[in-house]
Amino acid sequence: IDFWRINVHFARQILEQQPPLNAKGIWNRSDYRSLEGFVYAITPFNFTAIAGNLPTAPALMGNTVVWKPSPTQQLAASLTMELLEEAGLPPGVINMVTGDGIEVSKAALADEDLAGIHFTGSTPTFKHLWHEVGTNLDRYRTYPRLVGETGGKDFILAHPSADPAVLRTAMIRGAFEFQGQKCSAASRAYVPASVWRQVKDDLVDITNGLTQGDVTDLSNFMGAVIDERAFAKHKDAIDRAHSTGGIDVLAGGTYDDSVGWFVRPTVLEVKDAGDESFRTEYFGPILSVHVFDDGDYDTVLEQMERFAPYGLTGSIIAQDRRAIADATQRLRFAAGNFYVNDKPTGAVVGQQPFGGGRASGTNDKAGAAQNLLRWTSVRSIKETFVPPTNHTYPHMG
Repeated sequence: IDFWRINVHFARQILEQQPPLNAKGIWNRSDYRSLEGFVYAITPFNFTAIAGNLPTAPALMGNTVVWKPSPTQQLAASLTMELLEEAGLPPGVINMVTGDGIEVSKAALADEDLAGIHFTGSTPTFKHLWHEVGTNLDRYRTYPRLVGETGGKDFILAHPSADPAVLRTAMIRGAFEFQGQKCSAASRAYVPASVWRQVKDDLVDITNGLTQGDVTDLSNFMGAVIDERAFAKHKDAIDRAHSTGGIDVLAGGTYDDSVGWFVRPTVLEVKDAGDESFRTEYFGPILSVHVFDDGDYDTVLEQMERFAPYGLTGSIIAQDRRAIADATQRLRFAAGNFYVNDKPTGAVVGQQPFGGGRASGTNDKAGAAQNLLRWTSVRSIKETFVPPTNHTYPHMG
């Protein structure tokens, strides 16, 4: 509902944007047309709000949409579709198609009327879609618009001036809420040794004490991961950590699939900041921590900015205002959503438009006018009330 309300707000602003100047006897105006064809919306399992936004944002701008929801979010998606229809959405505007994602995409991407893709999901999947669009480019009636929000290897950087309690809370909430199954979830942290000594024991104790179980019991901090495939990926990452030199498993490091797909929140202390655990998106409750000498802060900041291929979210934890300003500038392209003294998750619609660049997507900011503008094709109209009747110009004599 937040997305729907804010999108209407921005759509009104867009439609009100008209040429500021009209010469005498001329009326200029902008016509915000839909795209020619349909928009293919591919939605993820992890946020019903995102699944509701991706098909409706293009529809609000006048487009016909084919909606392919995640199979593991099918019930919520179907209920969302029922709500839209009951609220008066005309038939044929949004068309939900269930089934195998590869087969549905194969048909959609081969259609000459494909005008756009609105996607949230993994980086490899979005790259595949982009490649297929390029392969099929000659058959399309127009150049498809591609909007994608993809993976992340989201960071927390602590300065020596960091408040230990703020850092500890940001790491626990940022890494383990929703089992780390958020594209914005913290999965790598860089902590000065002086601060780590104040944080480590409490971080380990609290992480080991996090309650996990049925999510309908609101006293639980965490639930299970989404499916067997995710469980297997997290299991492999934890097994690798146990068997790799230079990695200490400080908390968690266990898993149980006897009833549900449960992975304990896991904290890894990793000596090598170039390790796979700092580059690979696990999309689960696994936080890698690199502890560095306080004097190496500038070097670590420089390395972490360019090491991971992603650019989605990140945060700086510091009390030193100069350090905050410096990190905000130097990490300008490392995160599309940047947080100061907070976890790198929890963007609020209407407050922090969401999206990132690099391998994290096209940064078209869900919940902002930038996103809606991608789903409209502007026509400029000039109407002349006293048209010329002579082909000659005054300067011709």
